[in-house]
Amino acid sequence: MNQKKFYPNYFTYPAIVLFFIFYCIPIIASFVMSFTNWNIKRINSPKFTGLKNFIRLFEDDYFMLALKNTVLFAVATTIGIVVLGLLLALLLNAAIKGKAFFRTVFYLPAVLSLIVVGIMFKAVFKLDGGILNQILNAIGLSGLTRDWLGNGTTAMWSIIFVQVWKWSGFAMAIYLAGLQGISTDYYEAARIDGATVWQRFRKITLPLLAPAFTVVITMNTIGGFKVFEQVYVMTNGGPGNATQVLNTYIYKEFSKGTLGRSSAASLLLFLLIAVIAVIVNKALTSREVEM
Repeated sequence: MNQKKFYPNYFTYPAIVLFFIFYCIPIIASFVMSFTNWNIKRINSPKFTGLKNFIRLFEDDYFMLALKNTVLFAVATTIGIVVLGLLLALLLNAAIKGKAFFRTVFYLPAVLSLIVVGIMFKAVFKLDGGILNQILNAIGLSGLTRDWLGNGTTAMWSIIFVQVWKWSGFAMAIYLAGLQGISTDYYEAARIDGATVWQRFRKITLPLLAPAFTVVITMNTIGGFKVFEQVYVMTNGGPGNATQVLNTYIYKEFSKGTLGRSSAASLLLFLLIAVIAVIVNKALTSREVEM
């Protein structure tokens, strides 16, 4: 039976129109406006300025700090999520009691709203009455208590910890799918040949988990560069500019009315994510092996 009678092509037209209006047009407009002096004072009369916005961005110490913080956040969170997610997957892939329950518990943070998580951990890291400081006081480590989000040294690492906590369970689920797809015959043959646990892990598990590593590393690298909600809710880029990242920088520039400059920063962030995602994905895909 001809499926076109039930699902004609014109059913897709409303979705295509909405996608073009609310996605494609804003992207094109942002690209064009990034080369202008468009701001709130000349909202109807932007003038073409060429690369001036981009040059000024790289001359702006706050933008360079935001870029540095974004790279640190992306690298640190990706490493933390990859390692912790893999450890959880290896532990919960073993024959232990209650593993289905623990899989659910560790995965739950991934379904929570980023705003909710940010508010929750803002309460955890508070100087007065924060859960973390109360625990440290209770176990006799009062000397370690501090304003975790108000200290320039610990604020970024606190946000990094939250990101790792939230997404490690999601990485665990991807690793578990990969682990359960590896035939036990490989391990049996290696065990018969006298391979140690470490040798089986290095020679069998890691190579055959390469596709899972590709997904986890690529997704979390992109997510790290796109970070906004946690930083905005927990510190709003502070204290000072210690936790300023590219998306919070763009948001603040847009809030100030420098629309052309914020569009230029958005374009740079898009290009940065695109280039890094392609490089990372290509490098990891080349290491994948067939099972």
